[in-house]
Amino acid sequence: MLTKRIVPCLDIKNGRTVKGVNFVDLRDAGDPVELAKQYAEVGADELVFLDIAATLENRGTTLDMVTRVAEQVNIPFTVGGGISSVEHVDALLKCGADKVSINSSAVKRPDLVNELANKFGSQCVVVAIDAKQVDGHWKVHLAGGTIPTDIDLFEWAKEVETRGAGEILFTSMDHDGTKAGFANEALAQLSDTLNIPIIASGGAGNVQHFVDTFKEGKSDAALAASVFHFGEIPIPELKKELKKHNIEIRL
Repeated sequence: MLTKRIVPCLDIKNGRTVKGVNFVDLRDAGDPVELAKQYAEVGADELVFLDIAATLENRGTTLDMVTRVAEQVNIPFTVGGGISSVEHVDALLKCGADKVSINSSAVKRPDLVNELANKFGSQCVVVAIDAKQVDGHWKVHLAGGTIPTDIDLFEWAKEVETRGAGEILFTSMDHDGTKAGFANEALAQLSDTLNIPIIASGGAGNVQHFVDTFKEGKSDAALAASVFHFGEIPIPELKKELKKHNIEIRL
């Protein structure tokens, strides 16, 4: 049985880590490289960096940050935000990133998933999907959740899997920042639909939420931000608790 993973997420804006609620009301959470180093030391399994205001001008900053993170941490990390070309991914991987996360760019040009998987291998292609319920159906949203689409979450996840994605990072916009628990029903359905790992994102508020998403949501990894950044859930304690619930985890 594969071990479950705990993944702190660092949302980056102008070179700083920030955190919001339902994708807005951002507050500063510290230097990303320092935070990354601390997380690696306390037992995080992986890290995700999302440049939430990614633009072409910001690309240099991101590459510099990726290089610095790679020098400081010994765990895998994923970088996302504004990635839309093979060249950009090549540059990020050369700077030391292990995986890249693509979201809006994949929806706008689905062939990008194929291109990245063919060039770099599925293992480093994570497709992030932000979705919320609209009239009882999970619909994909783009551009940091600001642009609604008619695309069905489960159909899109299946399509990117067939195109070569190695992992899905699913954020429930309805749960993001609420600390009311993950979207376990949707996560379980994704898990039943796909053969690639699912990272749960949006809604972590206490230890029980992590237990629930691994057991009920069938998630392979659980991602969170503010509960880790602001010290509400220390990772070593979280992992010990998961172990007590017979969840396979790396201590």
